[in-house]
This record gives sequence, C-alpha cells and structure tokens, in this order.
Amino acid sequence: MLNSLSGRFLILTTIFVMLAEILIFVPSIARFREDYLQNRLERAQIASLALLADDMIESALEEELLENAGVFNVVLRRDEVRQLMLSSSMPQPIDATFDLREGTAPVLIRDAMMRLLEPDNKVIRVIGAPTREAGLLIEVTMETGPLRAAMLDYGIRILVLSAVISVFTAMLLFVAVQAILVKPIRGVVGHMQRYAAAPEDARRIITPNAGVTELREAEEALRSMQTELIAALRQKDRLAQLGLTVSKISHDLRNILTSAQLFTDRIETSEDPLVARLAPKLVGSITRAVHLCESTLAFGKAEEPSPTLMMLTLDDVVADVLDSERLAVSEDVVRLSDNIPPMFTLRADPEQLFRVISNLVRNARQALVATNKPGEITVSAYEDAENWWIEVADTGPGLPQKAQDHLFTAFQGGVAKGGTGLGLAIAAELIRAHGGALELDRTGPGGTVFSIRLPKGDGI
Repeated sequence: MLNSLSGRFLILTTIFVMLAEILIFVPSIARFREDYLQNRLERAQIASLALLADDMIESALEEELLENAGVFNVVLRRDEVRQLMLSSSMPQPIDATFDLREGTAPVLIRDAMMRLLEPDNKVIRVIGAPTREAGLLIEVTMETGPLRAAMLDYGIRILVLSAVISVFTAMLLFVAVQAILVKPIRGVVGHMQRYAAAPEDARRIITPNAGVTELREAEEALRSMQTELIAALRQKDRLAQLGLTVSKISHDLRNILTSAQLFTDRIETSEDPLVARLAPKLVGSITRAVHLCESTLAFGKAEEPSPTLMMLTLDDVVADVLDSERLAVSEDVVRLSDNIPPMFTLRADPEQLFRVISNLVRNARQALVATNKPGEITVSAYEDAENWWIEVADTGPGLPQKAQDHLFTAFQGGVAKGGTGLGLAIAAELIRAHGGALELDRTGPGGTVFSIRLPKGDGI
C-alpha cells in the first residue's frame, strides 16, 4: 500500500497537515501564555478591589485572595500613586519582568518558547493595564511552574487534536484520490492490458470518458496510439503476404530471365553492327535482372546478401547506369552527364552500387519526364580523408513533403504515382551494409541532390 499512489498521498497529506499545525502551534502557545498572564492580572485586580472596599480584611482572607489569584503580591497604581495592595512572602527573588502592555508578536512568541524550554520554577513580575480603567497599571509577582504546566497541557492537547485532524483529513483525501484518480488510472491500465492481449482487435481500443482533464488527455493519446498500432499491424500483415507473393514471382521470373540469358548468348554472335553494340547492354541488363530476382528472394527471407567489397573504378559503374538510362529517354528531354575525376576508385560491391546509383538516376529521370520540361541529371564524386562521396543531382521540381517524411520507408516513400517506395528503402539498406549512408542533401524548386557516403576505414 505504501508504494501505491494513494498510499503515498495519504502519508504526504498527514505530514503536510502536521507541519501546518506545528506552524499554527507556535503562535497559539504564545497566545495561551498571554491569556494566562492576563487572567492572573484580572484576578489580582479583583482581589485588590475587594481590599479597597474594606480596609480591615483579615490576613487569612488576604492569603486566600492571593491564592485564588495565583500570585504573591499585587501592586496597583491609581492617580500616579503606586500602592501595594496585597502581599505575601516569596520563595525566591524575582527572576525577570514582563510588561504585557508593550509585547509584540515576535516578543511574545520568543518568551513563550523560552518558558517551555525552561523547566525550573522561577518567580517573575508581570505588568499590565487594569481592566475597565481601574488604574494606570497593575503589577503582580507569580511562579512560572504552574504557567509552564498549563502551557504543556495546552500544547499536548493541540498536538493530539492536530494529529486527529491530520489523519481524518488524510483519510478523506485518500478516499477522494481513490475515486477521482486511482480508479480511472486502473481503468486505463486495464484497457492497456486487455489491448496487449489482442492488439489487432479494434473493439479493445479505449473510449475516453475520464472527467479529469489530464486523464482524459492520456486516454485520448492512448486511443490514438492504439489506432495507429492497429493500422501498422495490419500493414505489416499485408506486407508479409506481399513479400511472400513477390518471392514466388521473383522465383519464376528468375527462371524466365535465365532462359532469356541463354538466347542473348546467340545474339552476341550476330554480325549486325547495331545488334553487336546493343547486345552487351542487353546481356548486362538481363544479368542484373537475374541478380535482382535472386536478391528479392533473399530479401523475402530477410537476408539481403552481404556486399562483396572490392576496389573498383567508379567511371565504369556510372557509365553503365547512364547508358541504360539513355535508352529510356531522349537527350533533348533529359540530359545525363557525370562529373567524376579520372580513375576515381573506391571500395564497394559493384552490383549493389550499380543498383543504388541506377535507382537514384531512374527516380530523377522519371521526375523530370513528369514535368514535360527539359532537365539535367548529373552524377559527381569526390573524396575526403575519411569517406568517398557520390552525389546524384537533378534540376527537377523537388520532392513533396509527404515523400520527404517517409523517404526511406518501404511502401510509404514512393514519389511517382503508383510507386511503392521500395527502391530507396532497398538502396539505403545496401549502403548501410557498406557502413555508409544514403541521405537527401537538399530538395526544392531548384532540384534535388542525394548523397552516398562510403567510408574508407574498415570499421575497426
């Protein structure tokens, strides 16, 4: 119980109420002391008035008046004359004098605390103003023992009452917290547990109904999260089914392409100059298609092949990419060029790097063609002390915000109508396998630039 929210709230409430009562106790005990002394002055005044009414009071009656007043001596000043009205022997000399006519709150609190901390019985002089203008002042001497005992008794009663009030208040707050906070929180926890048992069941989505604003906001946030999670789970199921279908199609397509590859071997022996020039490109495209099918099958098993790293000349890879793309579009529509230093070498898997650059160039070409305006695509490269850099830049219209938000997420980052977004997701994964990164440098009306970073180090 002590580790629960309501249990800790109960303890803290009790402590805080007790602290508040202690802060009240200090001025209360000071006020009690002042009232006690004023009461002694009033009793002493009454006793002195009885003496004024009859000057011939017997000594026994005088002692009884002083005893009832709780004082040793009574001095009354009337008409500028100071007169000892009643007197008796004192057990010890006067220790201190207190004038209640000039007592401020800090002084009264200080004197009260000092009296509580002083256990010895002392004789003190107390001066005050008579009631009903019965004189200029009245002065008495008295013992501090009965005063301290009365203060202790009053203080104990105050503390006990404070404790009772604290516990009672804490219990009321405990019940209130249980009803207002703890019960709704338990309800939210129960919804979460039931939802966790079957997260695909839309009936288990929480319905916000809390009266407390903060809890209502928490329930609405939980409902939003549950709704998004159900949609994500459904999408993952569809993707899993789609992956299985793609794997089956890739398997059959690989067999078909393998057969086509056998036919291209015969085409290469043709004496037609055009066929002789295009046949190697066709063979290379079919070979890459076969490799893509094999990679797709591996991707369906969540096993993208690890890159086979080697030192290669980037010119050769980029030339193959640009030659392939030139077959798909006229130079009058999209101009393809490269800005790569001669004999620029780097370490990468040639097939996977071809796939990445080809995907970026193809996306840029499709974006430019869609605008029906001439454009340019440039592949450039440079290096620094730690990395090789490849940039693919175009002069297209830039990427929409939705595409930027999910750029490298499969089936969400597609830019072209009907696109799946798989290309960039796979490209980013391939570059990560190289230890590098594929990033969007900038995009806007002036064009888009993607950068590929390949590290020179071995990662150790």
